[in-house]
Amino acid sequence: MSSSVQLFRDQKYHELKGQCIQQRRLFEDPEFPASDESLFYQSAPPRKVEWKRPKDLCEDPHLFVNGISSHDLHQGTLGNCWFVAACSCLALRKSLWQQVIPDFNEQEWDPKNPEKYAGIFRFRFWCFGEWTEVVVDDLLPTMDGKLIYCHSNVKNEFWSALLEKAYAKLAGSYESLDGGSAADAIVDFTGAVAESIDLVQGKYGEIISEQIKLFEDLLKAHKRGGLISCYITASSGSTNEMETEMGLVIGHAYSVTAIRKLRLGERLMFSFKAEKLFMIRLRNPWGKREWNGAWSDNSEEWKKVSSSECKSLGLTLENDGEFWMTFEDWCKNFTDVDICRIVNTSYFSIHKTWEKKMMCGAWTKNSEPLLNRSGGCFDNKETFLQNPQYIFDVKKTEDKVLVSLQQEDRRKYKKEGKGDSIPIGFEIFKVEDNRSYRLHKLTVQERVATSLYINTRTVFLKRILKQGRYILIPTTYHPGIITKFILRLFTDVPSKLRELKADKPKMTCWSLLCGYPRRVTQIKIHSAEGLQKQDRSGGADPYVLIKCENQNMRSPVQHDTTSAVFDTQVIFYRKNIDSPIIVQVWNSNVLCDQFLGQAVLAASPSDPREQQTLQLRGRGGREAAEVPGHITVKVFSSDDLVEL
Repeated sequence: MSSSVQLFRDQKYHELKGQCIQQRRLFEDPEFPASDESLFYQSAPPRKVEWKRPKDLCEDPHLFVNGISSHDLHQGTLGNCWFVAACSCLALRKSLWQQVIPDFNEQEWDPKNPEKYAGIFRFRFWCFGEWTEVVVDDLLPTMDGKLIYCHSNVKNEFWSALLEKAYAKLAGSYESLDGGSAADAIVDFTGAVAESIDLVQGKYGEIISEQIKLFEDLLKAHKRGGLISCYITASSGSTNEMETEMGLVIGHAYSVTAIRKLRLGERLMFSFKAEKLFMIRLRNPWGKREWNGAWSDNSEEWKKVSSSECKSLGLTLENDGEFWMTFEDWCKNFTDVDICRIVNTSYFSIHKTWEKKMMCGAWTKNSEPLLNRSGGCFDNKETFLQNPQYIFDVKKTEDKVLVSLQQEDRRKYKKEGKGDSIPIGFEIFKVEDNRSYRLHKLTVQERVATSLYINTRTVFLKRILKQGRYILIPTTYHPGIITKFILRLFTDVPSKLRELKADKPKMTCWSLLCGYPRRVTQIKIHSAEGLQKQDRSGGADPYVLIKCENQNMRSPVQHDTTSAVFDTQVIFYRKNIDSPIIVQVWNSNVLCDQFLGQAVLAASPSDPREQQTLQLRGRGGREAAEVPGHITVKVFSSDDLVEL
């Protein structure tokens, strides 16, 4: 966690607590008062809500009773089963909940020193890239002397009710928490990277190979500290909170509390004939109502499992809302899963570690096209490139890349009727290896990845990308929409992610002395064919070298071939437009590389822009002698430096 923590509404916990103890009074939060405005932004309470402190609700209040556990929680009258599911996930990981509830021992009630209690608590949430501390008093909403929202199944335990109050304060009111997403809450608790998977669309219930891949992925994510929740989307003919024949509740977030391979039958000496089953354990935030199909608490199937295996699974047969099911049944009965990965960026870890880069950005509107940064999605051909553009490099031959685009949390705008998330997404293009200015026209660039466009807070994508330079363009679906976002990119080796802000080279004092570019040229070397054989096996190890004025760009080597596909892209800003561009083909050798031939290009704006095949020649001008082989290229030139 970063050392700097932002203070929500600039409230300093230790200072406020010290003042209360000194003045012998209990804290009352002026920023989130114990009144209806903190509860609702549009509806009114059915009956009068009374705000009470824990000491008015029980004899011996505590933050935790016998530690923290995913069984501690019960949903109240608010439609926030997703928040309770997120808390259940959080409770499984000590290192994570201790981040959210800092110095929990210092915050705990101390019966021996009652004068240290000031009715003030603090919690931390990961808000838009920064850890933010939220202070609350302990006045909690009740009816008939009972908590009406999230509460513990132990009457004198209050961590979940106080955490929910801090989260409601961040969102603007308790009602703003109605109908949220477990993945969003988990991200706010941990700074994790959220990925949502549609089990129906991906046909995970039908295709066994996809099911196995997903199981291994979830097992790995869970083992590495990830938090997983799932739900059943209401379809036509069903409504939220309706129960299926199998005992599952529709539109209801369940937390995944374990994922295991279960061994059936006894393991005999020197023999592993036991069958293995993929199993998943879930928890219903209501703390009751469970799955009643195969492997439910009292089903016949458990008789096949040895008592030692039952013990290691922690099998309990109470109606406590926690139950096991086979992974296949889970895929068939649930429609959506949210995986929140705790991406490991530590250098001191035995597991795979990632290089992380995070950028804060915004979509902003301007009537001047070169200054507009809200161009909408790829379908808006005229304006799409008027979005923020981020460049990064893949240094390895290929690298797995994780991208997370998160928009500003809009819950705080619910009072103004603007609380819904905006449809967002992003595109990734492979671009010229030496590009360092904004892209103005798509010509030779290759569109390599498109995320979903969806009105969720976060959009996530995993891709394997080949070596080269890429531009990532985050967009709103419709043009002209203004909001902030954060972009996170995880790669195996550092990616140098940065925003492209300049449209063309800057005019400086040196430009007057040394000259300023008059022409921009883009070249894509697609391939080289029919090259001279260079070794006994009849192959070669070719690469291309592209020379323009005093710049040289080189492609990766293609091994053991006389017909190589390069797909190398370069861009040059040219001061001397009479000086040609030379494309040379070389053979890579241990001691000394060998020249195989070259093509000389005038690259003027009037030249054809279609793909062309050019004969290789020896050194010298355009009239030099022909040598074996030819190259296929595309060339674009313009005297308008912001055309390409």
